[in-house]
Amino acid sequence: MSRKTKKPKFPESYQGDKAEEYNQSRWMERNQKRTALLCIQYLYDEHLDNVYHHDILRDLPYLMLDLGCGTGFSSEILAENGFRVIGVDILKDMIYKAKQKKIRYEKDTHIEYVQSDINYLPFKDDSIDHIISISAYNFIIDPTTTSKEKIIRLTQTAQDLNAIIKDHGRLVLEFYPNDEQELNLFKSSFTNNGFDGFMIKQNPNQKSGQTFLLLKKIKE
Repeated sequence: MSRKTKKPKFPESYQGDKAEEYNQSRWMERNQKRTALLCIQYLYDEHLDNVYHHDILRDLPYLMLDLGCGTGFSSEILAENGFRVIGVDILKDMIYKAKQKKIRYEKDTHIEYVQSDINYLPFKDDSIDHIISISAYNFIIDPTTTSKEKIIRLTQTAQDLNAIIKDHGRLVLEFYPNDEQELNLFKSSFTNNGFDGFMIKQNPNQKSGQTFLLLKKIKE
């Protein structure tokens, strides 16, 4: 697979032969793993320490949820850096390939893969330490056609994530808003539903393109 110049279509771009193409892409693997390393760096961002409640992450085997894990590139990096990982993806072709690769891992690699819709995650409340999502969160609004539908969808998802993540748990979300309105919709869906944090963009005036949301759950 060559570097993508067009926005992928969901789920068509990640099923069947496309899933295999994705999994075999050297560029995709490098990009996903590099972004996962950046997400880990942002997880420990000193400014995030001071959001709402001052705390500094300790060197513990945190349980990390990798939302939209695809074929496992990002999950592999998280595990290599000491996290216990649950990779979640709604597409069976992507999860199947992630599980096939896991068979070749060392036995002590702490990764599990689960096929699930992000809005129906099979996890207990307050069970996840931290969450990352790379290049997947945009797809949750694909079925929507109006701003009202987008708000409802984003709000529901933020509430669901708030329920499963522990107090002061952190969420690092990489996504690609189409414009400033969509950018603000994504951020407000979290800040209106129990999270606080900030955005990191390539330049201060950026309205679209790669954006990171660094968030922390606010204890009620």
